[in-house]
Amino acid sequence: MKNTFSLMAAVLLILFGATTTSAADKKVIVKSPDGKTQAEVSIGKSIYYTISQDGVQVLEPSHLSMTLSDGTIWGLGSKIKNIKTAKVNDVINAHFYKSKTVRDEYNNVIVTFNDHWSLEFRAYNDGVAYRFASTKKGNYEVVSEQAQYKFAHDVETTVPYVYSPGTMEHQLFQSFENQYTRSKISDLDKNRLMFLPLSIESKNQKRITITESDLRNYPGMYLTTSIGKNTMNAFFAPLRDDVEEHAGYNNLQVIVKSRHPFIAKVNAPRSFPWRAAIVTRNDVELANTTMSYKLAAKNAIGDTSWIKPGKVAWDWWNNWNLEGVDFKAGIDNRTYKYYIDFASKNGIEYVILDEGWSVNKVYDLMQVVPEIDIKELVDYAKERNVDIILWAGYYAFDKDMEEVCKHYSEMGVKGFKVDFMNGDDQELVYFNERSAQMCAKYKLIVDLHGTYKPAGLQRTYPNILNFEGVHGLEQMKWQPKECDQVTYDVTFPFIRMISGPVDYTQGAMNNAVKALNTITNEVETQYAPNFSKPMSQGTRTHQFAEYVIFFSPLNMLCDTPTNYEKNPVSTEFIASIPTTWDETITVDGKIGEYIITARRKGNDWYIGGLNNWDAREITINVKEITGKSGTATVFKDGPNADMNGVDFVKKTENIKDTFTVRMAPGGGFVVKI
Repeated sequence: MKNTFSLMAAVLLILFGATTTSAADKKVIVKSPDGKTQAEVSIGKSIYYTISQDGVQVLEPSHLSMTLSDGTIWGLGSKIKNIKTAKVNDVINAHFYKSKTVRDEYNNVIVTFNDHWSLEFRAYNDGVAYRFASTKKGNYEVVSEQAQYKFAHDVETTVPYVYSPGTMEHQLFQSFENQYTRSKISDLDKNRLMFLPLSIESKNQKRITITESDLRNYPGMYLTTSIGKNTMNAFFAPLRDDVEEHAGYNNLQVIVKSRHPFIAKVNAPRSFPWRAAIVTRNDVELANTTMSYKLAAKNAIGDTSWIKPGKVAWDWWNNWNLEGVDFKAGIDNRTYKYYIDFASKNGIEYVILDEGWSVNKVYDLMQVVPEIDIKELVDYAKERNVDIILWAGYYAFDKDMEEVCKHYSEMGVKGFKVDFMNGDDQELVYFNERSAQMCAKYKLIVDLHGTYKPAGLQRTYPNILNFEGVHGLEQMKWQPKECDQVTYDVTFPFIRMISGPVDYTQGAMNNAVKALNTITNEVETQYAPNFSKPMSQGTRTHQFAEYVIFFSPLNMLCDTPTNYEKNPVSTEFIASIPTTWDETITVDGKIGEYIITARRKGNDWYIGGLNNWDAREITINVKEITGKSGTATVFKDGPNADMNGVDFVKKTENIKDTFTVRMAPGGGFVVKI
């Protein structure tokens, strides 16, 4: 392993040493349709580019290149063959996205070079993206790719590190669920990888958020600050070589023992992933970006009429913890029939059989535990207008993918939640795509859990309804008291969620806040980790608002059916909220503080607000947002929500123009009009 990563560093150092500029460099400029955002590309001995917005340079000269196994370096001494420009103004009919249609407007330049490759730049009003493409035939390897982001000053960053420090292999074996660190770039850990998206506050109140899109059959991009001042550089997991099977959690994972000295194998002409720098003037503009979706490849599966988004009654978070029933609850048909009855009664489309239905610690999804009869459950559910989704460990799913998909689809199962990929090297990225392809063949939906951000794959394969890659509510089963989930809740919608849907799994009925101890006069957290009876942080209306603000076409109800039955007002509202939308706009907010988002489904508008731990009063112009006034249903924090998180108020209000609401610490609200 040491030799592999030393090679990567050596390639970077060679490229840094070969980046002298010259007056003879060819300058290529591409501007956004509104003329306010631009990239200037310099092509000579090396290739570098800058990004400006409103006349302010926000990205300093940053180099890019790709090194192949035959020693060729695309981007070093390359000769231009031709340059083509284009303007695009189109409308995308989006599938299961935050809006039904997406305006796709950009200016484009493609620079083709003599040695079978090209470089494409796109300028949108809210950012710049580029990618490599190749017409090279035959087999070759990509040894490394240089993607650099250089800043003029010691900028403030908001970054997600890999879950824990350690050896490089340890860092690469991770599920992309960490919270954010806010730090000057100079204070970031040079020995620890950061994953995407991440965000940087540049000069003149500009913000650059870095991500990638159209990530297919190629490793995902990490960033590191190990080389250069005020600079982030790309790092990619080398392709795995030798692995140990029957390892990790419940023997369901594989552990990489060695890797090749290259990051990707290529066997045909192809384009490579987009490197996107989203440039915004404020946090609201960032939350509203659709750039990642627009950069992705178009729908590859054709007909989508069979794909059904919806809600899921989920078993694992609540640990199958029913109460008041006349049987011992657990992983068996009686328990799941209770979940199915609950789902049917409340109009919930799916029940998931999470981990435990198949025989544990074996790579064989055809072996079902004796307590479960899947066909009986599928038939029982179908009679009640409910469908079944099955959980699957990644390696077991990959081992017999077609047999598993064919067998269970013929039985009537409607999809798979695939888990524990734990990485994004080329093999794992390609696995996600192959899973989507195979599931589409058998008309199965997919929830990719234990994996990286969507990076556009949900546009290419619309049967992928969810991705995890988020510090979701499952973390509240074991995170220590010091964990601050509430602040995370008002941070990731601006960063992680710009890549696509999140499998956050909200809906807790046990809601812990920070309350005043009247004896010590100190504020104490009520939250404590509990695996069997978990709780959320923040108020009940904080949970309500998460169904509006967090985007998940396949959305879990994480708590136990019997907890929902004790809270009928909450359950009725949660079960009624749509999971896909005709229109979405974030209207107010600031990273780490609060967010207000409005979504429309048909004639109904939902406006949701989430708060950090600071009490806050918000006034919003409802008529300006929705074009409507009149009767609204309002859910808001109750007068005692700062002491008891379950306290909320439901009321009907007549809203003419504006609406003012107070959010408690860790609070939220929802307005339906």
